[in-house]
Amino acid sequence: MFRFLRYQFNLVLLAISFFTRLPVPFSLDYSPQKLHQAGRYFPLVGWLLAALLSAFYCFAIGYFGVAVSVCLLMILSLVLTGALHEDGLADTADGFWGGHTAARKLAIMKDSQIGTYGTCALICLLLTKFILLSTLAVNQQLLLALAIAYPLSRALAISHVQHLAYARQNNDASKSAALAQPMQPRVLLWLVICSLPGLLFLTLPSAIIILLNGCALRLALKHWFHKHIAGYTGDCLGFAQQAQELLIYLLLIATLPKVTNEHIFAQLF
Repeated sequence: MFRFLRYQFNLVLLAISFFTRLPVPFSLDYSPQKLHQAGRYFPLVGWLLAALLSAFYCFAIGYFGVAVSVCLLMILSLVLTGALHEDGLADTADGFWGGHTAARKLAIMKDSQIGTYGTCALICLLLTKFILLSTLAVNQQLLLALAIAYPLSRALAISHVQHLAYARQNNDASKSAALAQPMQPRVLLWLVICSLPGLLFLTLPSAIIILLNGCALRLALKHWFHKHIAGYTGDCLGFAQQAQELLIYLLLIATLPKVTNEHIFAQLF
């Protein structure tokens, strides 16, 4: 039993080291197979990030107000994750809209330089996220939103490995190659269990709306990825995570009680 728990704890630390910039022990037992197994703990990484960001927001709101606190929270999120998912979103936008063939799209996505499409996608993402998070904060729903969006968006994103092929032929050089294998049914069940507890704080209709729309977006992204590159890459998973996160924020704003626009403006400024 102790050996099993130690093995699982090692997988948790591998997931944290891969998906965040948080410090972990140097003595981790790493292998591509173990990194693949660590993917099951991707939602737990979301829970950890949500907890850290929530604690920071609770501290900052008393000193800086809503707008500044949300801005600082977004910056902290980028620091904690190394902008991993935002980088994937920008690379996917550059590749899908800047290339004409699947091979060219994959080459653009591999390029470390950012182009016009990626820049526009990042600007739209960050502005939209700031407005959505600020609205949720004014409605005193920010902490709940983080607890729902961070784990669930990550579970929906990594679930794409089940039904899409890894698009790169020479995947040895890719840091995401180890994740490019379908998960066993029991692992998928664990992924679902880890990602859903935040929905228990919602009414049943709100929870169902978020789940149905999240699954619909996942299906749409699956077909979109397959259309462009006949599969997925790590960048695509980053794009999917960010898209799902924004969708969850939007749906929470639409379904949860809200204050007037005048009150939002007054609270922000």
